[in-house]
Amino acid sequence: MKEKGSTKSNVPAAEGCPAPWRPPKVGWRMIKTMLAATLIALVYSFWGRNPCFACIGAVFGMGNVLAGGLKSGGNRFIGTIMGGVIALLFYPMYHYELWGIPSWIYLSVGLLILLYIGELLGAIGGIQPGAVVFYVVILTVPEATYIEYTLNRMLDTGIGVVVALGLDRLLPSPKEEAPVPLFGRGDADSEQGEE
Repeated sequence: MKEKGSTKSNVPAAEGCPAPWRPPKVGWRMIKTMLAATLIALVYSFWGRNPCFACIGAVFGMGNVLAGGLKSGGNRFIGTIMGGVIALLFYPMYHYELWGIPSWIYLSVGLLILLYIGELLGAIGGIQPGAVVFYVVILTVPEATYIEYTLNRMLDTGIGVVVALGLDRLLPSPKEEAPVPLFGRGDADSEQGEE
């Protein structure tokens, strides 16, 4: 039984009373994410290539834990491939309005196919990055470079994810759990497994 007037308690702070703010710690995962992106930027500087998408792939590939990195990195890579392939197919249709079909219909159908394939593969987390690649290629990349640009985005994202996952495996944290599949439905999988 607790003594009257005691200030120590195992009870959480009362509702409406926020806990004192503490700055986050710079943890091992932050360091590994920074190392992966920096390593990629350094290697790309020797190649004379822009490291933007590879660095983004590295951040997604590292995730917040190894299992999260496998899932988010895998989804990012699968999404980039899906969006890139669909953009390559739909680019000429959109820009030339093939068969007299208005360009906005190609945007709609391309997105619908991306959504369907993401669902079919169980790569729901890949839909958003796939849509980014799809729209960026179709709506912003000049015709003369769209094929090369798209293939480079797919390659760069894959390199970033692989480097991050490799570094994460080489420098594991003692708190991490066993790896999970490369792609899946995100949080829904872990919630179902806990039932």
